[in-house]
Amino acid sequence: METHKRYSVEEQIQILSRGAVEIIPEEELREKLKKSITENRPLRIKMGADPSAPDLHLGHTVPLRKLRQFQELGHEIYFLIGDFTGMIGDPTGKSSTRKRLTKEEVLLNAETYKKQIFKILSPEKTKIVFNSHWCSEMRFADVLELTSHYTVARLLERDDFSNRYKEGKPISMIEFMYPLVQGYDSVVLKADVEIGGTDQKFNLLVGRDLQREYGQEAQIVLIMPLLEGTDGVNKMSKSLGNYIGISEEPGQIFGKIMSIPDNMILKYFELLTDIPIEEIRGFEKQMKEGENPRNIKVILGKTIAGQYYSAEEGQKAFEEFERIFKEKGLPDEMEEYALSGETSLMDALILSKALPSKSEVRRMLQQNAVSIDGEKVNSENFALKPGEEKIIKVGKRKFLRVK
Repeated sequence: METHKRYSVEEQIQILSRGAVEIIPEEELREKLKKSITENRPLRIKMGADPSAPDLHLGHTVPLRKLRQFQELGHEIYFLIGDFTGMIGDPTGKSSTRKRLTKEEVLLNAETYKKQIFKILSPEKTKIVFNSHWCSEMRFADVLELTSHYTVARLLERDDFSNRYKEGKPISMIEFMYPLVQGYDSVVLKADVEIGGTDQKFNLLVGRDLQREYGQEAQIVLIMPLLEGTDGVNKMSKSLGNYIGISEEPGQIFGKIMSIPDNMILKYFELLTDIPIEEIRGFEKQMKEGENPRNIKVILGKTIAGQYYSAEEGQKAFEEFERIFKEKGLPDEMEEYALSGETSLMDALILSKALPSKSEVRRMLQQNAVSIDGEKVNSENFALKPGEEKIIKVGKRKFLRVK
């Protein structure tokens, strides 16, 4: 824990409170950090993820980056993959019972998670744990013991449970178990701090209660905000199409950053980059004094693309963007798809994986967001013939060459 000894309690608090919505309670975190320094013992930091959506986007990185800050301060990181709870299905924010995943689905998604989180966390300093290791071993008597430490009245304080109960919608017993199991994970790991989003606040606080019930010191709950997507309104989500994936190409990441509303620039800087707060305030001052927000957004785009690739790739993405959108040229490189015979536009876009589904193709066509050789196309049955080379543009940033 040598790295952590270089930082005082107040220096650590300053780093860790950046971007946080709440630290519950902050004074207890100070005490834990003080004790950690005195005893030369790293704190145990927990963050859980149910592997139900393995393609990570920038919204997922907000708590992950906080985890990395703890890591850089020398604390012990436990990234918990909820392979057991993933088969229950987290009801958070849902108005109905959530579909449960199979064990095979959960394990396949977990492998994808493991690959992606190391774009942010240090593999050598990260302990990956699966809650099936202890949950699968619990006897029925152990489960009953766990349930005896919490009341139904407390569980019904959760908004989604409360609303469904009032509306007469079903709540399964297995869903009631979800926050208890998540809290029990904190008991098993003896977590000092748990990190999660605002939508997880109730579950994280259950962890504090259960630790006390099991005779442990209660964990600190550090709550991070949910990041709005490229529309600047809704939470970043793949299903809404407003996401920026961390495994996307640098040009895609840069282009999507350039499309965010101006009022999201400072929030993205604070939550998604390591640029010092003083420098971010400088950007805010420049924009208030008349600087074109686009110029600040370019810095943001290059920074974020550079984080997941390299500074050179970030610069290249910027230059490519300028060429395509300012000079109206074509990118130097684009995906290619070889036709095996006459193919409809719908099939070409699906088979080439330019778009993920037929409904997405239809949505883009309805929005006049598809063109072939510069001409807008609205028909999914538009015929692409062998022997002809066409450039298909989808949306503002995606190009496909078909031959």
